[in-house]
Amino acid sequence: MEIKAFDGDLETLAVELPEDIARLKASGNLELANRLIERRLQKDIPQMMKKRLLLEQEIMRQMPASYPFDWQSAVEAAQEMFRDFTEKELQKLLEEGAFEWIYINGEIHLKDDFVLNLVKTREDMADRILQPEVLKDKEKNFQMLEAVIGEMKTHEQVTCRFHIRSTMKISPAMQRPGKKIQVQLPLPILGSQIHNVEVIKAEVKVPGCSEAAEALIQTAPEDFSQRTVSFEAEYQAGMEFSVEFRFENVMKYWDWEKAVDEREKAGIRGNGGSGNEAFLQEQLPHIRFTPYLKALTAEVIGTETDVLKKAKRIYDYITSHVMYSFVRPYFTIEQQVSFTAAGLKGDCGLQALLFITMCRIAGIPARWQSGLYTNPRGVGNHDWAQFYIAPYGWLYADCSFGGSAYRAGAKERREFYFGNLEPYRLVAASQYQHDFAFPKKHLRHDPYDNQSGEAEYEDLGLNGAEDFETVYEMLSLEIETP
Repeated sequence: MEIKAFDGDLETLAVELPEDIARLKASGNLELANRLIERRLQKDIPQMMKKRLLLEQEIMRQMPASYPFDWQSAVEAAQEMFRDFTEKELQKLLEEGAFEWIYINGEIHLKDDFVLNLVKTREDMADRILQPEVLKDKEKNFQMLEAVIGEMKTHEQVTCRFHIRSTMKISPAMQRPGKKIQVQLPLPILGSQIHNVEVIKAEVKVPGCSEAAEALIQTAPEDFSQRTVSFEAEYQAGMEFSVEFRFENVMKYWDWEKAVDEREKAGIRGNGGSGNEAFLQEQLPHIRFTPYLKALTAEVIGTETDVLKKAKRIYDYITSHVMYSFVRPYFTIEQQVSFTAAGLKGDCGLQALLFITMCRIAGIPARWQSGLYTNPRGVGNHDWAQFYIAPYGWLYADCSFGGSAYRAGAKERREFYFGNLEPYRLVAASQYQHDFAFPKKHLRHDPYDNQSGEAEYEDLGLNGAEDFETVYEMLSLEIETP
């Protein structure tokens, strides 16, 4: 039976697995769990459970690839990064929840980037790093952020003009000459902080050919919630799909303390009729108002009644209590917000979803933004949130960057990321779990976000890093202040 994206199936991830299958999955006996699913699918079971089980088969197929380190190889990998690292120390870090792991066939396996997770989050291990260039990169990023934040505070606005090219290549193992292929690459969305978007060139090239290959190329509307350019072509060996574009990111500085004073003087504590009721709702399977999340939100906001101060309390809680953690592909995490709230760990997107959910529970409209962190030193995937406060409109919250500042003791930088972003952002998704303008036939590599692109043949969906690679090139970046 074929799994299709965005036909309602993803909402079934809110349904609990049958207990026997859940036990097998938790212990890493994925082969037997899959056999039990196959038996269930042959029975007359409810359609919702059938869809849930079909998705679970795909989740279990994808999960192990994210956890390649068995215990001994994990010890060796950590010893290559940290001086005098021991197996006992790895056990202690596991007990402290310092990285992600799962059982595979009854044995502990660690996530592929667990070492980098330790570098990113464990300040106490910095002096033991055997590859100092890793720390230098981290410090240079912080210095760059401090500099642009200073410019925003001084000039009240900073504009960045970007010229970027993205290129997708299909991995050798998945190249199927003669087969029809569809590729989609992210584009910046016009609106919010993004202005003057221009698609310069989109083309399909074959190595050794001077002319672009024949292809159907379509571009989604400028304000589409997950915007892409779509390529459809007959695949030829070594084909490259690329799009080149320009855009501006204009960020104005918003002063949280000044806003508090202004609202108090005006006697404002709520948002009035903001017209943003859609961003106060649940969105299955992840943004759910569970009893635990409602109790957590009530505990965090306490007796506060001002919506701005409520949002700040939620931000302060997440940045101080939720540890950054690289996680497996989002598709393989069935309850993303609950995962983050219960384990108090998660990456940028999971922290953003927790912030959004808690804000909505507290009566504060909140929504998703994501795409790329497009800074002068490189381009990478990143997610964050927006929340609505009258009379200022939609503000920003980057709990991941705020949490990093909290761990580093950088108080001003932490305060900045409540309400503000620096201008090094490309917004390619303004809603979570949203369809593309050009539908796919198969389950998306990432059915929630829009960062690395998507690819599929008519009879086969391709799955991210295993099957294709997307590279972003910063061709130019200009920074301007008033």
